[in-house]
Amino acid sequence: MAGEGRVTLHGMWASPYSKRVELALKVKGIEYEYVEEDLMNKSSLLLQYNPVHKKIPILVHSGKPIVESMVILEYIEETWSDGPRLLPEDPYERAKIRFWATFLHQQVHEVLVLVLKTDGEAQAKAMEQLHEKLKLLEEGIKGSFPGGSPAVNGENMGLLDIVICSYFGPYKVHEEVLGLKYLDSEKYPLVTSWVKSLAQYPAVKESTPPHEKSVALVRYFREKALQSPAGVL
Repeated sequence: MAGEGRVTLHGMWASPYSKRVELALKVKGIEYEYVEEDLMNKSSLLLQYNPVHKKIPILVHSGKPIVESMVILEYIEETWSDGPRLLPEDPYERAKIRFWATFLHQQVHEVLVLVLKTDGEAQAKAMEQLHEKLKLLEEGIKGSFPGGSPAVNGENMGLLDIVICSYFGPYKVHEEVLGLKYLDSEKYPLVTSWVKSLAQYPAVKESTPPHEKSVALVRYFREKALQSPAGVL
């Protein structure tokens, strides 16, 4: 069967890209081995499996590596088709999910990183951009998903749930480090309730690192970024 064979995930505990693959594997009920990578001292296997980008996550299935988190999510969905679905069966509904997942992946994440690695006027400008993206996302959810949640069903997380959780799941960590609030329940009630409800899923709870550990790492990278003109995040 297509889903048979050993599964290994090479990742990093704080990476949103690694976290989304981990969540997808848990939602699907796929047994896997996890390999924590030191991104400051990349393993020979990481370089062998992903010689182009030299990044995590890397999913190795039956000895074959799959890279790029969004590609991996699609691979998991297609390979383990008998498990809980990450995407709806209807082509139009799938297209909407993919559109908003791409929006988060390509636009929201970029602005969120800018907020985390800047201060002063640059950060204020980045915050304006982030609020613009959140407003678009709020309106998009309202228009695209009348039920208020893009989950495939009421019990399992879908692909878009996983992507938004990977970015906004640690919002409390970001807000503590920044001293700023961006996930506002009055401005963005649907996005906020969506993120908070996802935090209650068992798979998310199992995958969430200790709060203080995450705060310490984000604070470290923010300080490093502020010390460097080009930033490091």
